[in-house]
Amino acid sequence: MFKPVNAVQIRVSLDEIEPDVWRRLVLPSRWSLEELHLAIQAAFNWWNYHLYEFRIGGLRYGDIALLTEDATEEDPRVFEFREVRLCDFERGAVFSYVYDFGDNWRHSVAIEEFIALDTVPKHGICIEGARARPPEDVGGVLGYERFLEIMADRSDLEHAETKRWCGGHFDAEWFDLKVVDKDVRNALRPSVKRRLNQPKPKRGT
Repeated sequence: MFKPVNAVQIRVSLDEIEPDVWRRLVLPSRWSLEELHLAIQAAFNWWNYHLYEFRIGGLRYGDIALLTEDATEEDPRVFEFREVRLCDFERGAVFSYVYDFGDNWRHSVAIEEFIALDTVPKHGICIEGARARPPEDVGGVLGYERFLEIMADRSDLEHAETKRWCGGHFDAEWFDLKVVDKDVRNALRPSVKRRLNQPKPKRGT
């Protein structure tokens, strides 16, 4: 019996960082770009307090009220992201998600597969991924490179202060599927509490 498509598998990766920082998610295909925004925030544990937008085919999509608050007539028009759903895309489509216009974290979003699950999904899940995203407000790609240099050199005069700033611990290779999947499953919960810093390793590990 034919089962209708009700989910989409996507791969989201951070641009300009090597090795790749990425997450593979399975989300309800009925979700809008607004819900995709929340899923990406959860998957990378961004704090969701900066401006953001999607860039698709040369057009901007986002929260019109937020993105046009200080806009001028010369600024490109913003289209309502709540009106675009994941099922509107074709398999193989690739577009951008930009978070924090200061640090300018650009993510590439690739539509990999449309899936017919036995039951209609109510939330998203993370099925794969690799590496930790940079600390929030670190200063973009160049700031992150400097941050890694400082963290790797205990003799650096900024090492102790930088270590405190990031919560006392940072591992660029960190990825815990169980933790990230739980975050993605709770992505739409309005009262969800975000971790301010990367989980510290347990003693003996």
